[in-house]
Amino acid sequence: MSTSVATAGRRAPTTAHKHSLHRSRMWALWGSYIALGVFVIMFLIPPFYTLMTSLKSSAEISAQTGSPWIVHHPTLANFWYLITYPNFQRYYLNSIIVTVLTVAVSMVISVLAAFSLSRMGFWGSQTLSTGVFLTYLVPSSLLFIPLFQIVGWLGLINNFWCLVLLYPTLAVPFCTWIMIGYFSSIPKELDEAALIDGAGYLQILWKIFIPVAMPGIIAATIFAFTVAWGQFLYPLAYLYTSNQMVLTVGIISDLIRGDVFQWGKIMAACLLASLPPILIYAFLMDYYVAGLTAGATKG
Repeated sequence: MSTSVATAGRRAPTTAHKHSLHRSRMWALWGSYIALGVFVIMFLIPPFYTLMTSLKSSAEISAQTGSPWIVHHPTLANFWYLITYPNFQRYYLNSIIVTVLTVAVSMVISVLAAFSLSRMGFWGSQTLSTGVFLTYLVPSSLLFIPLFQIVGWLGLINNFWCLVLLYPTLAVPFCTWIMIGYFSSIPKELDEAALIDGAGYLQILWKIFIPVAMPGIIAATIFAFTVAWGQFLYPLAYLYTSNQMVLTVGIISDLIRGDVFQWGKIMAACLLASLPPILIYAFLMDYYVAGLTAGATKG
């Protein structure tokens, strides 16, 4: 009898502790959901308002009647106007050309630089690696004035090809820093074994490092794409004619005339301009997570 009472006495605190732990976890879970819900609402309000405004006519926007969050007479006229507008088509094409070339140039330079800094081990490589990261910390707003003189000396003012030359200066330092971290985490036995088998450094990079470090390459690619697609200061400073402008400055130059803001078309242009980043992030982020998982399970 006394044994059963003692056993029940020991079980009671254990059960109470489990209930207390379960209750604490539930409170933490609900708190996380509430915080996440608040942040989701805060981040979704601007794009939702942009979408609602893009579906309104200029007359409905000017009338300012009813709720600004509700479209009373939805229309796709703003989108159709932009799709058939030659200047907007030119802006889109220029942005695509600049972005693709910037990503290609930045990734080639970053991968080669990161491989040499992390693996070839020449004198001063550690100092140079630190200098690459410190270069990224310099604000772009401090660089566009001296770069303006260089671009002018090259005769590329008001030519979108100057952006292909300038954007890698913003993307390469951070991309190189990312790739140095990934390359440094790869066991040195792999490249040592490849060197013993007679492989050169370029073969080691192409056949060993790039496949293993694919998550890092994708992360660096996303960053370079973001820099090239969304940059505003440099195009504003260096481009001033419609046939050379990219999306970020073309939208405000064509759709804002003096104190007249064509809000419906501006919002529609913002949505059309945001489609490539949305698609890139949606597909590459899934591949990025899959690459991390695959790399963690490889022997």
